[in-house]
Amino acid sequence: MMKTPSISDALLCPSRRVFLASAGAFVAWANLPKPAYAASRDPRFVAVILRGAMDGLAVVPPVGDASYRALRGDMAIGADGAEATLPLDGFFGLNNAMPKLHALYQKGEALLVHATATPYRERSHFDGQDVLESGLAGPGVKQSGWLNRAAAAIPSAEGVKPVSGLAASPTIPLILRGDAPTLSWTPPRLEAASTDTLKRLLDLYTHEDPEMAKVLGEGVDLDALAAGIDSKSGGAGVAASFRALASGSARLIVEAGGPRLAALSYDGWDTHTNEGAEEGRLANLLGALDGALDALATEMAPVWKDTVVVVMTEFGRTARANGNEGTDHGTATVAFLLGGAVKGGRVIADWPGLRDADLYEDRDLKPTTDLRAVLKGVLRDHLGIDQAALSTSVFPDSIGVKPMDGLVG
Repeated sequence: MMKTPSISDALLCPSRRVFLASAGAFVAWANLPKPAYAASRDPRFVAVILRGAMDGLAVVPPVGDASYRALRGDMAIGADGAEATLPLDGFFGLNNAMPKLHALYQKGEALLVHATATPYRERSHFDGQDVLESGLAGPGVKQSGWLNRAAAAIPSAEGVKPVSGLAASPTIPLILRGDAPTLSWTPPRLEAASTDTLKRLLDLYTHEDPEMAKVLGEGVDLDALAAGIDSKSGGAGVAASFRALASGSARLIVEAGGPRLAALSYDGWDTHTNEGAEEGRLANLLGALDGALDALATEMAPVWKDTVVVVMTEFGRTARANGNEGTDHGTATVAFLLGGAVKGGRVIADWPGLRDADLYEDRDLKPTTDLRAVLKGVLRDHLGIDQAALSTSVFPDSIGVKPMDGLVG
């Protein structure tokens, strides 16, 4: 039986570069000097990627938008006559499946950024995730990811030893590829992260090769496949898996010689059919995510005051429901920031509206906030990365995207 390596074990093997996409990855420091900008702080940063494109209008519904109910129909949660949502600012509500995140919001330790998107404007999961993780303006051949480049751009008061990375699975995700070497850590009983990949492959074949899609789809319960939920366990299986990854990762991040930057990812957010935002697939996924975020906050309590967690997805979903009680690939969505260093208790949104004339390409929530502006604001104010480096190295060719102010304290 393979032994789960500890931080000290990992530091003995700096040449290993293994990682499992859709699990966790870390850029770790071993006895490094504190950064120059933070002599009295020891900040942590965690990026959580939701693979498959999360429906922001179902997670943070704009209940105060007069067009919302008519646009979403029976899927318009929180609207008049529908099940209530957790209250935020009067205009937006939070899906009832996320009470732990709501509690952090009420404590001022979580904020939500709506109508946000990367610069990507097509609807391919693979290209969308490439852009999300590379930090570039479009898909293409990339050798490194923005979080790895951010690690290299953090200033220090003295010479910094080579940064080593720590990962929780068998392939390095793009967001952490680069000069920083990585080490492996596998959460106990971590299930293979192939379910969402199969779902996306089936979606691809449905459009490109229907016969192959038929063969691939035979005998597969797609609803359970996409969410990692079987009919016997309901949401219990995926909730336990989500929380286990978060808890194990958090324990490593808290260690004195452990990682300071991390990337975790969770599959299953591609809700073309039977979305189930109130009760069903999406609600189960959100409950599992809520538990995972709560696990991060609980396990990282000793360093929570110096922590920022960013939750993001490659793009949103269509504003209107489709004929299968689901939603298709869209554009703008919602991102979360949480942590003791976050100036929370608010929703940030340059709201575009949901009238037909307001929609992007007559189908999607229009993006009004560049996700890179959010990330730049956090990396500048929390990790002390120079604005010039953010625009040229971390997020190349993004000089026109200004860092968002006031996200962290």
